Amino acid sequence: MTQIESTHRKTLERLNRALDSGTFVDVRRMLNGLPPADVAHLLESSTPKFRHILWQLLDDDNEGEVLNELSDELRIQFLGDMEAAKVAELMEGLEDDDVADILQQLPDRVTWEVLNSMDQQDRARLERVMLYPEDTAGGLMNTDTITIRAPLTLDVVLRYLRRHEEIPAMTDNLIVVNRSDRFIGLLPLRTLLVSDPSATVRDKMVTAVEPIPVTLPDAEVARLFERNDWVSAPVVDEDGRLVGRITIDDVVDVIREDADHSFMSMAGLDEDEDTFAPVFRTAPRRAMWLGINLITAFIAAGVINLFQGTIEKVVALAVLMPIVASMGGIAGTQTLTVLVRGIAMGQVAKNNQNWLINREVLIGLLNGALWALVVAVAASLWFDDWTIGVVIAAALVINLVTAAFTGAVLPLLMTRVNIDPALAGGVVLTTVTDVVGFLSFLGLATLLYA
Repeated sequence: MTQIESTHRKTLERLNRALDSGTFVDVRRMLNGLPPADVAHLLESSTPKFRHILWQLLDDDNEGEVLNELSDELRIQFLGDMEAAKVAELMEGLEDDDVADILQQLPDRVTWEVLNSMDQQDRARLERVMLYPEDTAGGLMNTDTITIRAPLTLDVVLRYLRRHEEIPAMTDNLIVVNRSDRFIGLLPLRTLLVSDPSATVRDKMVTAVEPIPVTLPDAEVARLFERNDWVSAPVVDEDGRLVGRITIDDVVDVIREDADHSFMSMAGLDEDEDTFAPVFRTAPRRAMWLGINLITAFIAAGVINLFQGTIEKVVALAVLMPIVASMGGIAGTQTLTVLVRGIAMGQVAKNNQNWLINREVLIGLLNGALWALVVAVAASLWFDDWTIGVVIAAALVINLVTAAFTGAVLPLLMTRVNIDPALAGGVVLTTVTDVVGFLSFLGLATLLYA
């Protein structure tokens, strides 16, 4: 743990103790002295009762920035109790993309009331961002940019910058455009500060830079930032005109949300799931996913029921059945995870899909043969029956190869039909490995023990 993390943790612990003791004057003082991200973390780590108290103690000047740091679900809870004029007031000072994200989560009626309460210039800028889906470059961008023209001298540019009280946060480049606002290149600030003031922007600008198309998916934007180590990047429309820029803080949010989505989707949960959400809001969400899993369990149980007679004759089959299904499930999950990650990182394409599938099947075959030998010897010695060793060995090989093939092919097929493999892949894979595992194990046993 770093010294900064340790200091923040101690501050939050002191605030929690003051909150428990009811000394709200101290709570208000400490709460409003924390960075917005820490206040948001405290709210998300508190029970609903304490959340309401903390929000009431927060100064009005801090509410907007704290809202921007909250998860979507918790943000909507707080905004749902506010008047449109209050929401518009909180939006002042936030970047356009953050305001757009917040407004898109509100009912249309409230959104229009908020927009109508803004001045014409702010409303026009915001409506331009809201034209684009939030999971595209247009939804990520903000319109707060500094543009210059190529014929200007660096001395003129410096005098122009000094006329501003401040420049937009995370400005590492000035964006060079022509008279039609079409993107031409970038002038790095580090170049501007050390170059001859009499030189022109055209002499010093960087043109070997591809701007980001406004419709590019946010996952692709994140990969570009990661690959090129960008702090900011210009965004252009279909005609090459500059419409805004994306900064690294927004890209970090995309990466974090994608990671949360992949992790939570494995359990069928939303990435914005509130840890402290009330029982009656959380239970229905989980009940639906449990119902889906129950259907798959009945399918596997139906396969077992087909071989009821064989199980009654050879009781050892009931003891060993879970091994086959479990090994297949783990092997399939390993493959599925590798493929889903590869797809998310843009590493899987048509020219390497077959290679990946073949590799995973071969891995499944090798691991299947290895562990089939181990389990066959163990089962034969355990039950003093070499037949059952042969049965479980063959079933393991079949199921691990099937699991590897399914884990590799499933995310590719789901991606083609626009289904999230992180959300639905695990359920389908579990069903396949259970059904194939039970069918191969009990089917072979029926043949050999008949």
